[in-house]
Amino acid sequence: MAQVFEVITPDDKPIWLCLRQEAGDAIAEEPGLASMLHSTILSHDDLASALSYQIARKLGDDTLRGMTLRELVSKAYDADPSLVEYAQADLQAVYERDPAAKGYLQTFMFFKGFLSLQIHRVAHRLWKDGRQTMAHFLQSRVSELFQIDINPAARIGKGVFLDHGTGIVIGETAVVGDDCSILQGVTLGGTGAERGDRHPKIGKGVLLGAGANVLGNIVIGDYAKIASGSVVLKPVPPHCTAAGVPAKLVNCKTCEDPARQMDHTMPDIDLDYSI
Repeated sequence: MAQVFEVITPDDKPIWLCLRQEAGDAIAEEPGLASMLHSTILSHDDLASALSYQIARKLGDDTLRGMTLRELVSKAYDADPSLVEYAQADLQAVYERDPAAKGYLQTFMFFKGFLSLQIHRVAHRLWKDGRQTMAHFLQSRVSELFQIDINPAARIGKGVFLDHGTGIVIGETAVVGDDCSILQGVTLGGTGAERGDRHPKIGKGVLLGAGANVLGNIVIGDYAKIASGSVVLKPVPPHCTAAGVPAKLVNCKTCEDPARQMDHTMPDIDLDYSI
């Protein structure tokens, strides 16, 4: 079951203060990590500063040094503060939906799905600003490091949870709505070599199970659920479950909020709606 947690306001102080407290507690338990936790969290004044440092620490290499990357990310946050608000919502989403997340610290420091998503948000900002080469560089580094490949042009809402993350592929014209949960191995792809608008549009609160493939310019309605391993080639109505290869509708109405509840169960009776 998802953990029930109070709604966090757009002000970043509640989550930021919790993150600092957790970092201090972790240092007391693991003194060997004190230097890393201090430089990554405790030496910063706010979430934006800490996050820009964490991204630079992870992505920096001989091609683009960490300090240059940090300046790049900081400028993106200054130009678009909503990126930090979205990061807060993503942190909250992981805490609420992942029983392995005991707080915010684990997610911020170690969960590659969360970090990959924050780097994508910066890359998407660069893409919109016409800096496509740099945006693709960030995409490439994330793919190399974390095995998560999100085209910088893809649009992703807030409060999104990439669970485990390995093998997720999201294409150029894909759209992911707010509050979705996406498990490992999910592909939001096209169906051929055509150009233009060719990738799925995922509604609000959708749950995409592990290994699901949603292909083509189709709409997955709000609060729908795609079962693990399914291949979806046709639209799925809101509040419905699709499963199979190729997928068919097996339940309408599905659970009220599948992405938040992380409910991967299937109905006992196959209703066999065609899609």
